[in-house]
Amino acid sequence: MLNKISHKIGAGCTAAIVTLGTASMAFAQAAAPAAAEAPKLDTGDTAWMLTSTVLVLMMTIPGLALFYGGMVRKKNVLATTMQSFAVTALVTILWMVAAYSLAFTGEGNYIGSLDRLFLGGMANDTTHSLAPTIPESVFMTFQMTFAIITPALIAGAFAERMKFSAMLCFMSLWLFLVYAPIAHWVWGGGWLGDAGVLDFAGGTVVHINAGVAGLVCALVLGKRKGYGADNMAPHNLVYSLIGASLLWVGWFGFNAGSAVAANATAGMAMAVTQIATAAAALAWMFAEWAFRGKPSVLGIISGAVAGLVAITPAAGFVNPVGALIIGLVAGVVCFWAATSLKRMLGYDDSLDAFGVHGIGGLVGALLTGVFATKAIKGGEDAVGLIDGNAGQVLTQLYGVAGTIAWCALVTFIILKVVDVIVGLRVPEEVEVEGLDINLHGETVH
Repeated sequence: MLNKISHKIGAGCTAAIVTLGTASMAFAQAAAPAAAEAPKLDTGDTAWMLTSTVLVLMMTIPGLALFYGGMVRKKNVLATTMQSFAVTALVTILWMVAAYSLAFTGEGNYIGSLDRLFLGGMANDTTHSLAPTIPESVFMTFQMTFAIITPALIAGAFAERMKFSAMLCFMSLWLFLVYAPIAHWVWGGGWLGDAGVLDFAGGTVVHINAGVAGLVCALVLGKRKGYGADNMAPHNLVYSLIGASLLWVGWFGFNAGSAVAANATAGMAMAVTQIATAAAALAWMFAEWAFRGKPSVLGIISGAVAGLVAITPAAGFVNPVGALIIGLVAGVVCFWAATSLKRMLGYDDSLDAFGVHGIGGLVGALLTGVFATKAIKGGEDAVGLIDGNAGQVLTQLYGVAGTIAWCALVTFIILKVVDVIVGLRVPEEVEVEGLDINLHGETVH
């Protein structure tokens, strides 16, 4: 009897051990893949990022082309719109060849690697660490649209006087020597990102970068013939208003798309973008009304773009009240920069690339350090003065200073090299008659 009982107990224990062991193995097999499994591609995120990419491309063509094209004199409208279109094609190829790789691969503090030279190694199932839920091809193309519009913005500063051949040479060198390094510094794992500089969608990388480069171009090329004496009023503000409207709509892809996902951050980025833009448009309009007696179409659309620029670095970090203040400040300060500052310093920034993008980017970058709040972004790595971290303002200033120094120096060197190779400025007779007929053999009737 005792033998039978012990036998049954032993058999039961053995069965229990086997059952527990099997269950443990099953649990381990189920848990292990979950821990090691990489994030899966998300169709919602991918759909949003495809949409955002199209919106940002629309900002350059036709948005910026029309915005700038309407502000120049009639004899230069085709040359100006051609610059935006040609830059779009040129940067697309250069980004594919090497610029994407230099900006967004590798672990260097100052420049990336050539791991994605000619986009080698990119496949349907590859992702980027900055965008793990969408295909890398979508992330690459989204970032390409940023790389397209940034040099295209610079053209507003030297409008109506640079050779087309010089423009192509300058933009090519600038993309590799200025844009790609600074994009890597801030977004690609470089030293400014590691230092804690906050730039959600391109306050430093895009706008300060383009604005400073534009100022250097304006200074090196000198003033347009007849500047200050001849009538250089915009030839078609309807074009410019349509262009500004396309920029406003496309900017939702620019800012909300920089969340790289269809999530709450994208939603708040969209909301604050709308608020800041409207606030800046009204601030510029009322400032102009007060100081010049009339609110102009050029003023209100310039104010809207200033608001879009200023909220760009802050879009993923600030709440609606912060966005309202950023927009109001940007509208007034950029109005002052595009009028009084330009007149005081005497430079000819044709379409106010520096006054709107350089100064607007500066305002936005610094105020990001003031209004960034963990209630929006979460965590302690995106907290500004309003949440008790005054040091973030200094960090932002550090990022701004680094961007300005590199951009100004290298842009100046590139311009001097291009001047030696092909010459920067069109001959005086070409400038007087117009770039359209002389550079492109076409005119607008």
